[in-house]
Amino acid sequence: MPHDTQLYQEVSKNCWPIVYSPRYNITFLGLEKLHPFDSGKWGKVVGFLKEEKFLTDVMMVEAREATEQDLRVVHTQRYLNRLKWSFVVAMITEIPPVFCLPNFLVQRHVLRPLRTQTGGTIMAGKLAIERGWAINIGGGFHHCSSDRGGGFCAYADITLSIKFLFERVEGVSRATIIDLDAHQGNGHERDFMDDSRVYIVDIYNRNIYPGDGFAKRAIKRKVELEWGTGDTYYLQKVAEHVEGALSDHMPHVMIYNAGTDILEGDPLGGLSVSAEGIIKRDELVFRAARSHNIPIFMVTSGGYQKHTARIIADSILNLYNLGLIDHSEAL
Repeated sequence: MPHDTQLYQEVSKNCWPIVYSPRYNITFLGLEKLHPFDSGKWGKVVGFLKEEKFLTDVMMVEAREATEQDLRVVHTQRYLNRLKWSFVVAMITEIPPVFCLPNFLVQRHVLRPLRTQTGGTIMAGKLAIERGWAINIGGGFHHCSSDRGGGFCAYADITLSIKFLFERVEGVSRATIIDLDAHQGNGHERDFMDDSRVYIVDIYNRNIYPGDGFAKRAIKRKVELEWGTGDTYYLQKVAEHVEGALSDHMPHVMIYNAGTDILEGDPLGGLSVSAEGIIKRDELVFRAARSHNIPIFMVTSGGYQKHTARIIADSILNLYNLGLIDHSEAL
């Protein structure tokens, strides 16, 4: 039997299926400035949505931290024990000074925010089934698998969210992952390597991290992009392969890894998609899911420029203005 969890509790109908917690944001002794990732991005997204009068605090679902028992649904105990060593977390987060910190500080100021975002992704999966869509303002740690982390990804939130649904929600036995971060999603690919219930679409820059040849074997629809790929070609491939995936494998739920590191000028993504192109990309994915009545939940994943938070907020507003997300449950 599945274990008792706080992540699948009932949520007020007055809330949008948008999950967030201020505890997502990593701020401690300036360490967050030592990595190109904007570790306050998630709070900025919410701030912009509040400025637009789209959200208030009481309208969002408060994310809860995933417990060790929750994490054990996917992660090995050996891996979780390794996270009790600061040097391991320093390697995973790519912030070398973390190596010098006592692990209780690392747990509190680095890993707890990531565990809370992981809990948020799991909660978003349940909300998507109930409401038709959900957005976790954080999450998308697609380089982490059951027994190893990397690339700033310490917990396998995508794998966890799907495993929770398979275990706990009757009638959910097929899932599609649409991974449109600029980097290959090798974590969930390794986890679902031999699982025919999960269909993976991955469109990424072939020249950058992680270059995981073994994990590529799990991808059902793979598009390897070259440096500087722009809007026209990129959006054509997204439209083609999202629709193609749904023709190949009609899922009960879709998880969308919506990285903004495809943005032109991103120091790690190496692609040249415009802000307007990102907003159109998200629209294409949501439109496909909604037109087929497939529950969809989105995580925000990578993005290494300060203005990506504004783009994420603008994209969510666009989805609302187009009627692809709505608040019918909260009326």
